[in-house]
Amino acid sequence: MGVPADAGLPPWACWLAQDADGAWWAFEVEPLPHHCGWYENEIGRYQAMGKNDPNPNWQRTLRKLR
Repeated sequence: MGVPADAGLPPWACWLAQDADGAWWAFEVEPLPHHCGWYENEIGRYQAMGKNDPNPNWQRTLRKLR
């Protein structure tokens, strides 16, 4: 399961991750996990990138893009 094809990542995105509810997020700075997803810790930009089905393995979705 990947980020929706029509998402169009912003040029500043360095990280991509999915929350447990299926929402995908692009982050400028490496995000931190919380109980059901990821957060930016008030550093850098972030943007919603679409949504897939809920993912029980969301902790394994964090990817460094560059």
